[in-house]
Amino acid sequence: MRVLFFGTSAFAVPSLERVAGAGHTVVLCVTQPDRPQGRGLGLEPSPVKQTALRLQLPLAQPERLEADAFRSLQPDVGVVVAYGNLIRRELLALPVHGMLGVHPSLLPKYRGAAPVAWALLNGESQTGVTIFRLNERLDAGELLRSHRVSIEPGEDAEALTNRLARLGAEELVRGLEQISEGRAAWTPQDEAQASLAPKLTKAQGRIEWSQPAEAIERLVRATIPWPGASAEWSGEPVKVWRAVAQGPEGTTAAGARPGTVAHVSPEAIGVATGTGLLELLEVQPAGRRRMTVKEFLAGHPVRVGDRFGASHA
Repeated sequence: MRVLFFGTSAFAVPSLERVAGAGHTVVLCVTQPDRPQGRGLGLEPSPVKQTALRLQLPLAQPERLEADAFRSLQPDVGVVVAYGNLIRRELLALPVHGMLGVHPSLLPKYRGAAPVAWALLNGESQTGVTIFRLNERLDAGELLRSHRVSIEPGEDAEALTNRLARLGAEELVRGLEQISEGRAAWTPQDEAQASLAPKLTKAQGRIEWSQPAEAIERLVRATIPWPGASAEWSGEPVKVWRAVAQGPEGTTAAGARPGTVAHVSPEAIGVATGTGLLELLEVQPAGRRRMTVKEFLAGHPVRVGDRFGASHA
């Protein structure tokens, strides 16, 4: 089929690669204009632009989307994956078969910008990907395909997102095959089961030590790579990259105020929480690189009874 592809972030790259490699014709790849990135704020191409150039696909980077600009392409179907901009009704209706979206949750659950993070924050044991037809409402169109997966122990948002991006690409290609062969069956979403997953704010990454250790561990995993879970040590923010929750049974944190260091070893710093102990394994002080606890302790003396605070960064 003739596919009009919209995507920007790295999550969309596997989908673009699979569509292009499955025998479809990408009539145009549309991505966001180059944006300032990094400390030097130099203009950087999106991951999708880099992929389109590598695959020698036709490319456009409009500031605004106008249906008339795409009409001559005569697309059979549109694909929208992590594009980052609103697609209006006129453009949604342009392809013969409409626009397909790839969403990293089991819709109608976790509609919005951060479904992976919220699945982890809420302690879900399973999630998945959904292929659906876009309409003017947020992630609310008819369902074509879905695939459920288990969330692995210790899996963070970055790793899970990458896994779902690959899975979503495979499901997208299967969905396109269904459409091209006239086998597509569309199912309305159950609005009673819908939930929202809005973009996280930086403030949501602040560790509140009064929370249970399990909840703080989920926060650490859900906020990688952004905004990150952080606490305060000696007046400076420290980002926690990896931590493991220990239950209340048998910990040395009994009776300790939340945030108090309960034990220190070369491998871990155990911190008392509202319930149980959280063992910090990898951290990143302000202005420094990510490091193991052993490396952190070499420059930051930590003793039992010391306290971590809530970060205000």
